[in-house]
Amino acid sequence: MAPVHSPKQNLLLAALPEDCYQRVLPGLELVALPLGRVMYESGGRLEYLYFPTSGILSMLYVTHNGASSEIAITGNEGLLGISLFMGGESTTNRAVVQCACHAYRMSTSVLKREFALGGAFQHMALRYTQALITQMAQTSVCNRHHSLDQQLCRWLLLSIDRLAGADLLMTQELIANMLGVRREGVTEAAGQLQQAGLISYSRGRIRVLDRPGLEKRVCECYAVVKNEYDRLLSKGLPKGA
Repeated sequence: MAPVHSPKQNLLLAALPEDCYQRVLPGLELVALPLGRVMYESGGRLEYLYFPTSGILSMLYVTHNGASSEIAITGNEGLLGISLFMGGESTTNRAVVQCACHAYRMSTSVLKREFALGGAFQHMALRYTQALITQMAQTSVCNRHHSLDQQLCRWLLLSIDRLAGADLLMTQELIANMLGVRREGVTEAAGQLQQAGLISYSRGRIRVLDRPGLEKRVCECYAVVKNEYDRLLSKGLPKGA
């Protein structure tokens, strides 16, 4: 059977009041996003806001010599393209599909119409942006002050939070690119996690075997990010929004 898709599989869209949801619904278009697709490049002009319903989209900063480092990820809890409603309409980072997924895209004309109303849609978009900024800041702190072992645990937990299962299709080379480190370091860190019985890794597939064990091993950065998302997004809209 073909999968059933609904915009409400995205938690931001699902949290909108019904009148607001029905107003934006005609302006949402379902698109398939294959693994590795580049959603936008640094400096490129954005045309759509994307609301993933599954999978993971990764935001990366890429240096002039081609080195990259992940600054944030998003999945069905959020959206991609905040610069469209923050006034920039372009961005300094690259976004790629880390895990194949589907998303609903919204044109800039629909987005600007909703933002001009100053209601529920605007409120949720800005709350999500605050949570995303927290993730970016915490990623920077983590990469500077915590061990690669802890960084890998954070990355694994944030990733599986956005997936239906506990499996990730990801080579060690790609993980190294995401974390901005050498592949050998990821090999060593992944080996330590596998030896501890926390994950299994084979032929580009990582399976989390012991999530509580990862949560005990990870630094505080994971909890900071998760708690901020929960605080800003899980309680829905205040009365009158």
